[in-house]
Amino acid sequence: MKAVVLSGHGGIETLKLADIPVPEIKPDEVLIEVKAIAINPADTLVRANHSLDWIFNGETNKILGWDVSGVVIKTGSAVDLFTEGDDVFGTINHPGHGRAYAEFVAAPASHLALKPINITHETAAAATLAALTSLQPMQKVGVHKGDRVLITAAGGGVGHFAVQLAKYFGAYVIALASGAKRDFVLSLGADEFVDYKTQKFEDVIQNVDVAVEGVKSDGHILRTLHTVKRGGTLISLWSQITPEEADTAAKLGVHAFYNAIQSSGTDMQLIAELLSSGVLRPHISEVYTLKDISLAHAAIEKNNTQGKIIVKIN
Repeated sequence: MKAVVLSGHGGIETLKLADIPVPEIKPDEVLIEVKAIAINPADTLVRANHSLDWIFNGETNKILGWDVSGVVIKTGSAVDLFTEGDDVFGTINHPGHGRAYAEFVAAPASHLALKPINITHETAAAATLAALTSLQPMQKVGVHKGDRVLITAAGGGVGHFAVQLAKYFGAYVIALASGAKRDFVLSLGADEFVDYKTQKFEDVIQNVDVAVEGVKSDGHILRTLHTVKRGGTLISLWSQITPEEADTAAKLGVHAFYNAIQSSGTDMQLIAELLSSGVLRPHISEVYTLKDISLAHAAIEKNNTQGKIIVKIN
């Protein structure tokens, strides 16, 4: 099969298209003929940083990616959730070696859900890791009807799901993004929009119950903390809370924590329901092929993606 193998850590030139064997499956896994995958900023971080090499578990063929949508072509002896021919999607083996950048993927059945029949594989692949990154911490915190929720980087891959999910939970959503994404973010259901390029957002946004921090920038969490009311919560989607951030949060009376997502078929089933009903509407900005995956990495590293970048496999 064709797969993109990481030849080392560094730039996009480390992504190499190769022929490797189709993976064997374990009793609790299914073999998926992949139709589409999603590219995430985390993929580029792992590619560029040797310190993250642990995710590959010391295995020889290092294959990036966690997000897949495709067709089950073989099931393990212990699998009863799916049968051959089922269309499935999910985030597999996160955190760990997902091996999604390939024509065929061995995936734990417990990490998957049936793809809704009313969406394409490309759309399904878009609503995987990025959607879970928003959903899981909101479930953990308990976003309630009437809560004031701030979503930073609201026009991005994670942010555009966060806006829609916060609205699903009944929140009043304040979206922070560049002015170029204003109409897009408001179309997702945001109640209020703030342009971070023209306004000092921490001066105009106050007393939010929950801040979903999706900006990867030094000092941004410190600024966002000042928008949260005493007793409120800041969810960091990118990085652990630093001692300085923890100290500031304590002084402000804000609970701040980093949330790392876990692959979950149960959560994917909820996402499938929301996709099927139209509550979640993934936005795909660009679609690439497997042989052009380096271009997809270059595109996402510009840090201005609107919605998701997808790679079509078969």
